[in-house]
Amino acid sequence: MHQPLAMKRAWDHRLGGGPAVSAGLALFVLSLGTLLGAWYFQYVVGLAPCPLCLDQRIPYYVVIPLSLLLVIAARARAPGPLICAGFALILVAALCGAALGAYHAGVEWRFWPGPADCTGPLADLRSGGSLLDQLNGVHVVRCDEAAWRFLGISLAGYNALISLAMATIAAYGLLALRARPVRSQPA
Repeated sequence: MHQPLAMKRAWDHRLGGGPAVSAGLALFVLSLGTLLGAWYFQYVVGLAPCPLCLDQRIPYYVVIPLSLLLVIAARARAPGPLICAGFALILVAALCGAALGAYHAGVEWRFWPGPADCTGPLADLRSGGSLLDQLNGVHVVRCDEAAWRFLGISLAGYNALISLAMATIAAYGLLALRARPVRSQPA
């Protein structure tokens, strides 16, 4: 037996549930790691997110709990159509995340204009103090300026790539379940 194939079968056996559990765990780890990375850049590095950045997090809020539920369902041997529906939902969410990431990266590269609401949050100007001081303290986060790039790719670009990877994993989980022969239930 080929060594990588033997290792894969050993992992599937240890995890129980086969490719559905493996794909669900991979989706959970990748999506949680990505969201934690976004929070790291926001709260530790100090890069405030723009409105499009915040919108790109929404698919992760769907994928994280759903992938964990898929792992539990696959381990509990839930019906295949239910698990397939979960992978299909994750696939749609990941493709939406990829589209949002690609759109935002295009805005940053000025391929197309961004939304008009990319002006950042505005503080409550009635809170007291000089209006001029309050306006000077407002930091506008623009959607059309990449706050950080690595290898020429912005965080939005990396989000698009990560979302495509998640869509690929979800498609693998879906196809692996659909290709699996139906087992007869004991009477």
